[in-house]
Amino acid sequence: MKLLLLLFSLLLFTSCIPIRIAPDIKEDKIMVAKKFKRKLPKKHSYIFEDPKDADEFYNFINTKYELNHEDVEYNVPILINKNEYFLSFHEVEITTKTINLIPLAIDAGLQANDYDPLLEDSHVTRIGNWYLVLTIANSELDDCLSPTYANREEVLMFLKKMRSEYLATTNYFDALFRK
Repeated sequence: MKLLLLLFSLLLFTSCIPIRIAPDIKEDKIMVAKKFKRKLPKKHSYIFEDPKDADEFYNFINTKYELNHEDVEYNVPILINKNEYFLSFHEVEITTKTINLIPLAIDAGLQANDYDPLLEDSHVTRIGNWYLVLTIANSELDDCLSPTYANREEVLMFLKKMRSEYLATTNYFDALFRK
């Protein structure tokens, strides 16, 4: 009986309950952006995890395409096999949210004895993951990542190259010269 009580206590004090879990994207993923995050457009998108600091992709695109900080996030004109497309991107944070049982139990015990809770800030833990969501349209505003789009494979190859270049580049003026 003591062993069972000890095991239950150990599980209670070392456990947490996940409420929301951020997706684990190994390399990249193609899906409808609205299913990934509700506030995004209802278009197919190329999604990958961004290990760099905030606004790094913005600076990469701004430098590579010489945009001078004008319309960098939406409808950036790009060429893929001599065809003009328009790239838009969103930096999105999705958090992993867990409820921690140890601080919750301690504060419940303190409140039962008419003391103020000490660990209110530790009841919930949030760890954020940042993702880049890229969409591409042509001049007719067709969804170029849709499975029915004719040149989808060319567009995907371009995005994979761009992702690799972005992750490998530290000085974004290097990207300008690789253009």
